[in-house]
Amino acid sequence: MVGPFIFWDQMGAGAFAAGHGVDVRPHPHIGLSTVTYLFEGTLDHKDSLGNGVRIVPGEVNLMSAGKGIVHSERTGADIRRQPSRLFGIQSWLAQPKDKELSEPAFFHVGWEQLPSFATTQVSGRVILGEFEGCVSPVPTQWETLYVELSLAAGAVALAPKMIEERALYLVSGTVTVSGATYESPRLLILRPGVEVTVTATVAAHLLLFGGAAMDSQRYIWWNFVASSVERIKEAADDWRHSRFALVAGDETEYIPLTDLPFPGES
Repeated sequence: MVGPFIFWDQMGAGAFAAGHGVDVRPHPHIGLSTVTYLFEGTLDHKDSLGNGVRIVPGEVNLMSAGKGIVHSERTGADIRRQPSRLFGIQSWLAQPKDKELSEPAFFHVGWEQLPSFATTQVSGRVILGEFEGCVSPVPTQWETLYVELSLAAGAVALAPKMIEERALYLVSGTVTVSGATYESPRLLILRPGVEVTVTATVAAHLLLFGGAAMDSQRYIWWNFVASSVERIKEAADDWRHSRFALVAGDETEYIPLTDLPFPGES
């Protein structure tokens, strides 16, 4: 984990022929918040709270599962009429212990609501938290930082040392950090307590993220995150016996429960 970030998934960059797209069937989550942020393409989100929204580049889709939520993510029928592309990141934030059994919630923030900053060599958007005097309107349950950065060749950016745990994800380009050079794609975990200088040797696209260390150990199994294996087993049994709510408008399909062993079991 890096702060509350417990899962990091790059989607694409990929291309679809006409008639094709993404079909992530309805599936459950507990104890985590999904954060979906796209660079290219679209995804249609539906969930068991009744939300239905299209995610486009530069917007933030944050869904907090709490005690349980179900959602699906698909390429829209209208988008499939022509070739399309998809490129983005979905990350999961572990929820604090006192939020693990909270009511699920959903937030969608348009690109025009996200604060941005720019100089001649560095530009960016604050997805979560505060950076360079800009504060994201997206609510978080734990100290969290998530920033998109674009650096021109030769540009320098600083990763603030007041954030307890930090990482850099190099989406494209090449950077130098502490005398070492790294090419994309690369995830760099930064040493805590020191200000880290990042220099772009060529134009670079970065994501800086992290936050305060989580309040206790977390277990991750399939689509579930929890501070105890017992809670994960309860959620698995609920999904097996259809106790989760349905996704309105997407009720006929679902992803079956995995047969992977639970944490600590062989």
